[in-house]
Amino acid sequence: MAADSSSQQKIEKKIVVIGAGPGGYVAAIRLAQLRHTVTVVEKEALGGVCLNWGCIPSKAMIYAGTLFERIQKASELGILVDGLRLDMPKLQHWKNGVVQKLTGGIGQLFKAHGIQTVYGTATFSDSKTLSVQGNDGQTHTLKADAFLIATGSSPVAVPGFALNGHNIIDSRDALNWTEVPKTLAVLGGGVIGLEMGTLYAKLGAKVSILELSDSILPGVDSEITQLLKRSLKKRGIQLHTGTKASISQASETEISLQLETPKGTDSLTVEKLLVCVGRKPNSQGLGLEKAGIKTDAKGFIPVDAQLRTNVPHIFAIGDVTAPPLLAHKASKEGLVAAAVIDGSKEVLDYRAMPSAIFCDPEIATVGLSEEQAKAQGYTVKVGKFPFAASGRALSMNEPDGMVKMITDAATDQILGVHMIGPEVSELIAEATLAIEMGATAEDLSLTVHTHPTLPETMMEAAEAVHGLAIHIFQKEKPATAAVK
Repeated sequence: MAADSSSQQKIEKKIVVIGAGPGGYVAAIRLAQLRHTVTVVEKEALGGVCLNWGCIPSKAMIYAGTLFERIQKASELGILVDGLRLDMPKLQHWKNGVVQKLTGGIGQLFKAHGIQTVYGTATFSDSKTLSVQGNDGQTHTLKADAFLIATGSSPVAVPGFALNGHNIIDSRDALNWTEVPKTLAVLGGGVIGLEMGTLYAKLGAKVSILELSDSILPGVDSEITQLLKRSLKKRGIQLHTGTKASISQASETEISLQLETPKGTDSLTVEKLLVCVGRKPNSQGLGLEKAGIKTDAKGFIPVDAQLRTNVPHIFAIGDVTAPPLLAHKASKEGLVAAAVIDGSKEVLDYRAMPSAIFCDPEIATVGLSEEQAKAQGYTVKVGKFPFAASGRALSMNEPDGMVKMITDAATDQILGVHMIGPEVSELIAEATLAIEMGATAEDLSLTVHTHPTLPETMMEAAEAVHGLAIHIFQKEKPATAAVK
């Protein structure tokens, strides 16, 4: 990524941002910092799905669930706790407080930067005009020099699984339960399904995950997903892959499912059913055709490397443009789009786009998987280091998982890092920086890491690429060029 340092005279512009999620609100603030006049149109709440019904509330609940589970297992460390119980209404109150603090903070930042907010539903009248049907009943007409579409995505509806807000629900409703269901089936073995399934297993539910395809988490390194499957089984979560589910009977108190599995027909009866099979772009109803904006067959809005749609003064960022659907991807795209609107020639490079999955153990990835690297023609060298050999991980009673580093055998450049284990959602930042900087495995192995810490596993995985990891035995002898 490179910013243009043009010395041309500053031109203040009127910008309308549609959507105040992690892409839209970040772009709006940056545009205001660059002294443009910014109006944000938001249908529901500042912060969008991420802050209100997604990333933040789910991670707050997952943190609480992890703490609850760890206290139950603390006797292994000589810490005895009697009378432990879960107060779900109080947990919900705390979670909602976290959300309110963050969304309130965005409101204060908008006010401080002079950003106007219009609450309502936006529709393009033409490429220069936006009509907003306000939540206050009034219609607002907004004209601008540039528009930024950041409308996000919404859950995919599944035929035969109509949500009722009671016991057939999506992840938004599942984050507001005031009681833990005794039994829960999760339809979908993707990121959201696995995170929510793991959360409620920690809180005491008996969880079954139903996935139509043969594997969970497509795109994640297969060795990592195998370790996750082992962990899910160890936790008591039933994972059914290659399984087609249908509702055979549903009442107020239970849902009966028929399962078509690779081994034949089976059945499952649960108290609650959580449907989360994916998300679709929120591009319908925006009047894109009136503005001349094109979409692809799935409804995503194609953009170029500067986040422009096919209409040069209309930009789009985040989930509405293309997968991966990640909040930090949307935020980064918002910053790049804001810079371009301001006159910069900045472009976005997606090679170093990290991803984290907050199941247990956590999974974090950046760059190419081993399978993807080979498919792209690389001759790869791989270094692996298990958390079971990490002094810090053992001292935390968290021995499960590993760091896997994929490198180009010809140049030693790091192509990808895939991790499963304790706090890898934090550790992935070092790997992301390494890929962003074009670092080699040798660069990381020569970098001094604090002892005893979890980041030492990154150093040892880099050493393992050359057969030189200290705290594991490697049969492979080191290449001469790597020994200095």
